[in-house]
Amino acid sequence: MNKEWSQLNKEMQNQIKNKNNYKTGIDTLFTFRKMIMETIDSFRNELERDDFNAIPFINVDGYHSKTIAYSLWHIFRIEDIVAHTLINGDDQVFFAKDYQNRICAPIITTGNELVKQQIADFSKELELDELYKYIHEVKESTEMILSNLPYSEMKTKISDERKETLKALNVVSDDDKAIWLIDYWCGKDIRGLIQMPFSRHWIMHVEASLRIKDKIKRS
Repeated sequence: MNKEWSQLNKEMQNQIKNKNNYKTGIDTLFTFRKMIMETIDSFRNELERDDFNAIPFINVDGYHSKTIAYSLWHIFRIEDIVAHTLINGDDQVFFAKDYQNRICAPIITTGNELVKQQIADFSKELELDELYKYIHEVKESTEMILSNLPYSEMKTKISDERKETLKALNVVSDDDKAIWLIDYWCGKDIRGLIQMPFSRHWIMHVEASLRIKDKIKRS
């Protein structure tokens, strides 16, 4: 694991637990996310389009068994869903800006239901420039929401109403590999959501993408 990312994530998690350090913790989170986004942007500059569809670890267990394109989709669909539908109670960037058509995406879900060659085939369909526009818009909108979120909201649980809204949107597949996400997210308070989809989840999938990239470059 990238030691700097890991250390910043650890600092942020400790800081947002304390009212006096909460704002500092949000700043730490934004610093951490900026660094990881620089790595995400580097993929666009250093890789060919086909590299984003490559799945060199197709038969192994782990986050690196995906593609880079899928991983980017997955990180930011989840963030968009959690930030807007569950925390802010407004429209997802994906729908508000017509990103399904812009990205040429065959699904609107997180992609958890896809496996192996399905992931590679899905990745080939995505319009990469629009996917990158989407991920940057989601990042910025999430950070706007978090900037305005007071410490007093940290222990707030997701309401049953928002959980039902989430279900109605059909953005989480009813496949067993995906449906658990709804109870998982809605069982957390807002601080718990900051600590996973908005931070640690990034590390897990971007480090896996770096592993994919290294394998591609060595091939």
